[in-house]
Amino acid sequence: MKSVLSIAGSDSSGGAGIQADIKTIESLHLFAQTAITALTAQNTLGVASVAEVAPRFVEEQIDTVFADIRPDAVKIGMVSSAPIAASIARALRRAGAGNVVVDPVMVATSGARLIDEDAVGALTTELFSLASVITPNIPEAEALLGRSIADEEGQEGAACALADRFGCAVLVKGGHGLNDANDVLAQPGGGVRWFKAARIDNPNTHGTGCTLSSAIACGLACGCSLEESVAAAKSYLTGALGAGLDLGKGSGPLDHMWNNRLVG
Repeated sequence: MKSVLSIAGSDSSGGAGIQADIKTIESLHLFAQTAITALTAQNTLGVASVAEVAPRFVEEQIDTVFADIRPDAVKIGMVSSAPIAASIARALRRAGAGNVVVDPVMVATSGARLIDEDAVGALTTELFSLASVITPNIPEAEALLGRSIADEEGQEGAACALADRFGCAVLVKGGHGLNDANDVLAQPGGGVRWFKAARIDNPNTHGTGCTLSSAIACGLACGCSLEESVAAAKSYLTGALGAGLDLGKGSGPLDHMWNNRLVG
């Protein structure tokens, strides 16, 4: 059985973060391991508070995982401070980790900011250099580039600019009112592919970014190409949204186990 390590924050409501990653990885029949970077008190309405884990303990979690059941891929989500980013980078370099997917989580679905300004700089300098692919959404890509994205031409241009700047593949996710659910993947030095899908009429989108990035890591862990991994991850996410789970008073969670339910 292949294994994926999720390095991310804990979501007490179970819809995003570490909890979404575990559900996604196990739903896709891989073994999930974790290193928790922060604890959040949150629900579908918003984030009440965040308690960071000590950077040294984050590093120890990663070291200990790699010393025993070595992950075949790594997904990195919420990194709320520069010291935590540095500790993650040290541990992954020491382990020689491969197939690293970085989801630059900056703002929760509810609008709460989950990362400080220093952490953004550390994320780009410490972790993007280790990444096989980063997966920003439109607002995150705008923040990384310092410019707005108004259409699909701008979305593709942003993906190419980020790939050239950081030297890794970049998947800029659509949505956020820009298009249906069309994502664009750019490789450093050229090579662009669009992944298009119809928007699912479901207001419950809590944890979609976490889910997509961990599903991409699952594909890479199994030896699939990046393009194959992105396509399979989008299909899985579409199914999770299309299942129509409706929980909570705000933007609710996905049905991560939709593909494992018996029918009839």
